[in-house]
Amino acid sequence: MNRLKDKRALITGGTSGIGLETARHFLQEGARVAITGKNPATLEAARKELGSEVLVIASDASNVAGQKTVAEKMRETFGGLDILFVNAGVTELRPVEQWDEAGFDRAFAANVKGPYFLIQTLLPIFANPASIVLNASVNAHIGMPATSVYGATKAALLSLARTLSGELISRGIRVNAVSPGPISTPLYSKLGFAEDELKAVSAAILKQVPAGRFGNPSEIAQAVVFLASDESAFTVGSELLIDGGMSL
Repeated sequence: MNRLKDKRALITGGTSGIGLETARHFLQEGARVAITGKNPATLEAARKELGSEVLVIASDASNVAGQKTVAEKMRETFGGLDILFVNAGVTELRPVEQWDEAGFDRAFAANVKGPYFLIQTLLPIFANPASIVLNASVNAHIGMPATSVYGATKAALLSLARTLSGELISRGIRVNAVSPGPISTPLYSKLGFAEDELKAVSAAILKQVPAGRFGNPSEIAQAVVFLASDESAFTVGSELLIDGGMSL
């Protein structure tokens, strides 16, 4: 229960789903935790649930300029950073003919551009050793209809896990990724489907999972704890696919 004792951790998108569950696990493992989010209501709910010792930062993952504020608050409050879990992002599913430039840019800004410049901005305060974990997706591996843009953003993160590892390992910073399959989180309710459509989509996805069920956020959080901890000190530029066999 002390695998992350006294480690200073930042989780983007830490107010719900995988991010919030990972925050719980980090706290249980002894870490000092900061989370980001942009919805005032979920930020306050997370603050109440996680406790007053957790640093809660209002931040839009797609706002490059705003990443400097996040880094400064981490420096002021924690003095440095041992763990970064890049979890914040957006999911928008559309057939290719329905995409426009604004939507494309919005997806890449939140899922790739913002996280990239957050890492850049945080570099001066990373400890040596330190760990970065990127939340990618099984959709970077499979040709699921309507996920062309989402899958491309997650494939970009997997590329960053490798290229940034090669660049940052000399500073003692490891970069790895987790790629969840379908997980039972509030994500699916945010996709804009009516209730009957959502049930149909969920049933169709479930048929593609050999394990026969959706995963739960705790199963992803446990993997992130491993990659964040010293137990994975020799794990560099790797990806953990946690998808119930969906990518087989």
